[in-house]
Order: sequence, then C-alpha cells, then structure tokens
Amino acid sequence: MNRPSTRTGNDHQLLIQTLTPSARTPLQALARRITDAGCNLADARVSTLGLDTSITVLAVGAWDAVAKLETALAKLAREEDWHLTHYRTTQGDSEFDSQLLPYLVEVISTERPGILAKIVEFFDRRAISVEQLSSMRYRAMQTGAAMFQAQITIGVPAQTHIAALRDEFLEFCDGLNLDAIMDPVKF
Repeated sequence: MNRPSTRTGNDHQLLIQTLTPSARTPLQALARRITDAGCNLADARVSTLGLDTSITVLAVGAWDAVAKLETALAKLAREEDWHLTHYRTTQGDSEFDSQLLPYLVEVISTERPGILAKIVEFFDRRAISVEQLSSMRYRAMQTGAAMFQAQITIGVPAQTHIAALRDEFLEFCDGLNLDAIMDPVKF
C-alpha cells in the first residue's frame, strides 16, 4: 500500500562527509555552502586523524534547497579536490530512539591489537547500539608504555537489566585486563 508523503517543507536531510589534509579543513567552506543553498547545519562532527581531517555534517532544508546544495557540493569537491560524499537520509525513528538509554563507556588499557573490535563485538552480541565512539593510542607519561583509550556512547534498550549488563561488561573487561567504567550519560 502506497502511503502519501507526510514530509513537510523543511525536513529533507543530506548527510555529507569530507576527508581532507588537516591544513585544508573544509568546515567553514561547507558551512557557507549549506547556508548559501538555504539549508541549516543541523549536526556536525569534526575529527583529526593522523594528518587528515574527517568532517561529517547533517544539512536540513526544503527539497529544492537540498537539491541546490547537492549541486554546490559536486562543484566544491571538483574545485577543491576533496574526498567528499553525500546522500539523502531521513530522520531517525524517534519512538525507537526514545526506548534507548544512553550510557557512556570508558576503557583504558595497554595497547594490544583487537581490543576495540572485542569491545564493539560485546555490545553487538547484545543488540546494544554504538552511538558514538572515540579511541586513541598514546604513550603513558610516567612509563612511556603504549596505551589505548576509548570513549563509547551506547544506546541500551530500556528493557535491559542495567546492573546485570554492567556486571557482565566489567567481568568481560577484567578478563581482558581492561580498566573500564559504564555510567549513564548525564546531560
């Protein structure tokens, strides 16, 4: 059964990602193109990894404004020689999202291959979504040891028994010799 479109004039979304050398960070140029096209910059993530910068933004606007932005982005990518990709997306399911409890997980350990993959797999097996993730390697100031740190925001289904999940996660981390915490996100 075809349902009529219930979109309003300003709820079209375009997800945009760029990868560029750090010296040429495109955030200002992207923000200007978004505004010039008649869209709003709804959300943005900027991250420098190694010598490059990754920017992910969500532009929101009327159908024709998003179409104008798509054209401007194609031209911008050619002119600036950026790695740029974009596609139209839709709003998340707010009913589903409201049933997820946000928790922050922090993990610190000595650097070893596969730690992050094992942590992500732990949550994936339990149908817990990874909403945000930031990890890095660094040298301990006192000893010079290679260290690993991760901060992960997860979405825990409301029906999950939190104390049992926390206990299971901390036991999992103890088995891998990881120092970890799991606390509710406080806004």
